[in-house]
Amino acid sequence: MTLTNESFKAYILALTELFENKKDELCELDRKIGDGDHGVTMDIGYQAVKETIQNELADQDDISKISVAVGKRFLDAVGSSVGPLYASGYLKGAVAVKNETSLDDEGLYQYWIAFCKGIQDRGKAKIGDKTMIDTLEPFYKSLEHAQQSGESFADAFQVALGEAKHGMESTKDIVSNKGRSKRLGYRSQGHVDPGAMSAYLMLDTFKAFI
Repeated sequence: MTLTNESFKAYILALTELFENKKDELCELDRKIGDGDHGVTMDIGYQAVKETIQNELADQDDISKISVAVGKRFLDAVGSSVGPLYASGYLKGAVAVKNETSLDDEGLYQYWIAFCKGIQDRGKAKIGDKTMIDTLEPFYKSLEHAQQSGESFADAFQVALGEAKHGMESTKDIVSNKGRSKRLGYRSQGHVDPGAMSAYLMLDTFKAFI
């Protein structure tokens, strides 16, 4: 498959709609184990990104430069810890696909693996900490395995998305070990981590573009 730069922009714009629609649900979930603002934070970040996509990047066809601009704009708009995390994902993804105006299977593998690893490297979280990494690590490890096996990206993505969903759902039974909900200890059990959920929703939205 091939993802064009216009499709990449369309995906980012789809995320602005996603988080606008999901902000109340994510905030309600976050009120149970955090500060209650995760949905609003994600919405603010992507609304700012929407403006950048529609104005500054309207004629930009380099996916790497688009990704860098998205990451920087999200970081500028979001003051919480999620800002640097997602910015790192977009910046690392950009490094993996420099000077490309479209991404073939190999480019998509490289972008998404780098994106997820960039977030993990910045936040230092691991599986079981009840964070977005419980969603992202199973996802990118599944992609790595498929890439080595020579599978098509479209097929590999569907399997990896299932792994991401399982990882996201697993956070319900985890005692938080990182982030703001860490202070709640065992009281954080019984609720899916909102960061893990928003990361899954972001990946799930991409399936419409492959």
